[in-house]
Amino acid sequence: MVDISNINTFAVIGAGTMGHEIAQVALMAGFEKVVLNDLSEEVINEAVDKIKGNLKKLEMKGLLGENATSEALMKKLIRKINLKDAVRDADFIVEAIPEKMELKQELFRKLGEYSPTHAILASNTSTMSITKIAAKSGRSEKVVGMHFFTPVVVLRLIEVIKGEETSEETMNIAITVGKKLPALKGKRYIARIEKESPGFIVNRLTISGGMYFNWLLDYAMEKGIPIENIDADLGSLQELGPFAKWDYLGLDVVYNVLKYFEDVLSPDFAPGKVLTTLFNKGNLGKKTGKGIFEWNKDGKLKTVATEKANILKMDIFFALQLNEGCKLLEEGIVSGYKVIDDTMFAGMDMPGPFGPGKKNYEKWSELLEEFVEKTGKQYFKPCKLMTSGGFLKMRK
Repeated sequence: MVDISNINTFAVIGAGTMGHEIAQVALMAGFEKVVLNDLSEEVINEAVDKIKGNLKKLEMKGLLGENATSEALMKKLIRKINLKDAVRDADFIVEAIPEKMELKQELFRKLGEYSPTHAILASNTSTMSITKIAAKSGRSEKVVGMHFFTPVVVLRLIEVIKGEETSEETMNIAITVGKKLPALKGKRYIARIEKESPGFIVNRLTISGGMYFNWLLDYAMEKGIPIENIDADLGSLQELGPFAKWDYLGLDVVYNVLKYFEDVLSPDFAPGKVLTTLFNKGNLGKKTGKGIFEWNKDGKLKTVATEKANILKMDIFFALQLNEGCKLLEEGIVSGYKVIDDTMFAGMDMPGPFGPGKKNYEKWSELLEEFVEKTGKQYFKPCKLMTSGGFLKMRK
């Protein structure tokens, strides 16, 4: 393992949900100083209050580690509004700002200018190209992707992504730092991604599977099938059905991710008619009180399913995921399917597609052929590695 004892100051740029959660685990990891930066003093203060409250709760449960106290950890947290001051002495910097390429590129230009030459610059992007983010930094070899999953203190997964110019040393340092950050669900699982692709592993598979729901939403509206009845098809498998989950996450988030995939991967990822209409009207789900469903002020759904629609076929969802996983193998993004399954489980608390796919790939390939014929979306045609079962020889 790489020696990271010389990484003393850990800086986080962006104090929103992801930013303050990353800062919290950095404090828990024992770094000498953790600097939290944002453009707004109000946002930083709010984030600091949340970190303080979270650490106190963990302390009361005896989960902070031996001899650690929330008070002692909070003394290591430094608030900075000025970016230059925030990164002047930083050894490791994580960016957690909104998913807009121009914003990230401008920030990394400044980080390249303001931070020490030895500092590692990590982006917490969930889908975007590390190579493009690094382009204006003046030190692309020091730039790496570190995609965390919220709640960061709970979930074990961090995807560490190599840009075209990221050095091996930078990758190894980022992986070692990632392993040092504690997670309540157990030992950190680091998915090492050797080659960038839109959405990396988790989001690429999740969004590909989600294209079934994208199509199903339009189909249901066209046929007059109540959407809540489709969600009810899952029964007690999940607390929220797939469409309620979209509402919960925010339809703007779903729409923007699909638009990004449409631009960089295939036009077949385009948001459907219903999703586009809701987005354009500003009906974004739980946060606005109305989306696919209506939501009460207490955050609960107004509409309850009266019966099941009996049309939801989760095999299609898993088939889409398996096909996308096979494409990741074909593209050399990861070395074997075990990495994909382990990554999905660590980040999403759900099994990856290869376990059941080993027995079902022939049936699922036929399902995908039918799905492509029905939707006209040629991108989702089963790839050779899936139809042939060739992936079976690529476990590691």
